[in-house]
Amino acid sequence: MTSYVRFSKEQLAIFKAQSPDARNSELIKKIAELWRGLPDSEKKIYEDAYKADWQAYKEELNRIQEQLTPSQRVSLEREMLQKRLKKKAIIKKRELTLLGKPKRPRSAYNIFMSECFQEAKDGTSQLRLKTVNENWKNLSSSQKQVYIKLAEEDKVRYYKEIKSWEDQMLEVGREDLLRRKAKSQPKSFEEC
Repeated sequence: MTSYVRFSKEQLAIFKAQSPDARNSELIKKIAELWRGLPDSEKKIYEDAYKADWQAYKEELNRIQEQLTPSQRVSLEREMLQKRLKKKAIIKKRELTLLGKPKRPRSAYNIFMSECFQEAKDGTSQLRLKTVNENWKNLSSSQKQVYIKLAEEDKVRYYKEIKSWEDQMLEVGREDLLRRKAKSQPKSFEEC
């Protein structure tokens, strides 16, 4: 625990005993004020405890890592790398959403699924999904063509919107968010 968290935890128990009906948010505000007014000499006690705990944690971590086999170390490193990459991907996706990046085009199957899934009201969602999937498989080519046409139109919409969005990102200096130019665009886009 950091020095502030340690202090807060101690003080929260005291404040709760004094004011059992008070909300936690009110108590935490009071604790934060108390922490800000605390002299450095008293804060140092909490900081020293934090440093001691951190040192003990590092020693324990080193002891555990020394016991790992080489294959366990590699596996652990891979796992940690995957977690970091996943976290980065989530952060980037959130940023792109905030910046208004258009949603990718839907496939014919996705359009059919979203249209028919709402209509299927029998049983669990898993059962409805299975039923709609079977219905898709049983559609004739001419019936599927309607959804294929809608998917092509959605693809055209997407490429228009992504082009406009990328132009905006260029204007604000965010070239890092653009798609790779090596990716080919469908022929129908050129007709837009």
